[in-house]
Order: sequence, then structure tokens, then C-alpha cells
Amino acid sequence: MTVTTQPQPRNGVDVPTLFATLDAVRDNPGIARFQFRARNTWQTGTHSRSELSGFFGAGQELAHRQVTVVDSDHPEVLVGGDRAPTPAEYLLHAIAACITAGIGNIASARGVDLSHVSSTVEGDIDLLGILGLSDSARNGYEQIKVTFHVEGNADAETLRQIVEQSRNRSAVYDALTNPTPVHIDVVTG
Repeated sequence: MTVTTQPQPRNGVDVPTLFATLDAVRDNPGIARFQFRARNTWQTGTHSRSELSGFFGAGQELAHRQVTVVDSDHPEVLVGGDRAPTPAEYLLHAIAACITAGIGNIASARGVDLSHVSSTVEGDIDLLGILGLSDSARNGYEQIKVTFHVEGNADAETLRQIVEQSRNRSAVYDALTNPTPVHIDVVTG
């Protein structure tokens, strides 16, 4: 009797499937085109709710296993109801989550077992721009600082290189640091 064992995921990543996906995209680059979507509805005041579910990818319409509902609001000190984080705070989560996901994938592909990954993200913003009280203060973050704490079975330099490679490939980092065209259409009535 022959016993076949499946390779165990490394850091929770199915490495053979990761490499098979890379090969499939290399062979058919068209399947790399994705479109993610969010539907947002105003609730009251500065409170809104987004739903994330369907997306296009790998040449077809797809859906997440479950709909994710995300609320956003402003704190009371900014005339909100403080029902949820501000939209700008979600950017902090997004960059941390995107780079962290990349760290897991890259470490796994390189044969590094991770034992700990965490980060602290700080975004400095001057509200004079958003409030229309200064033409010189920008509306968005002046800077974002991300500090990663990474531990695994590799030396410090290898772990730093994994984080750097993840930053280099991060869609969120790219969107935050390079101009991204944003088109806004308005439908009334």
C-alpha cells in the first residue's frame, strides 16, 4: 500500500499552490487582471457602511466566501458618532495587512518558518487641509510609519529582505506612494 502525504502548509501558505499560481499566471498573463469592488451606503452624519463581496479575477466573476461589512465614522471630536474607525484609519490597516500577507507568502516561498509577525502603523495628518483652513496643508496623511516585528528561523538580514520584498510588491504601498487615477462619477435623482 502506498501512502501519499500532502505537503504541510508553511506559515499557513500552501506553497505548491502558490508556485502553481505563479506558473499559471506566467503562462497566461490575462488571468492576472482583477477588479475589486466595494458598495458603500451613507447611514447618518459621518457614518457609512461598505459591503465587500464580489470581484472579477482569473478571467471570471467571483465572490468571497462571505460578505464583509465594514463601517466607518468620525470620532465625536470631529463631529461624528464614533461608531467605527475613520476612512483614513482603514488605510493604516490596509498597508499593514497587505505587507503582512506578503511577508507570509514570501517567507513561505523562501522556506522560512515564521514564529511572529506584528506591526504598528502611525499616520500623521494635519486636519487644516481637510477642514479647508489651509491651502498648504494636504488633505491626506503627511507621512505613514510602519514598524514590523518579525521572528522566524532565519537571520535578521533575511527577515529584513522578506519585509522589503513584501513592501516592493504591496498593492496598498504602491497605491499610497504613487499617484493612482481616481475617477468619480455622480448620478442624481
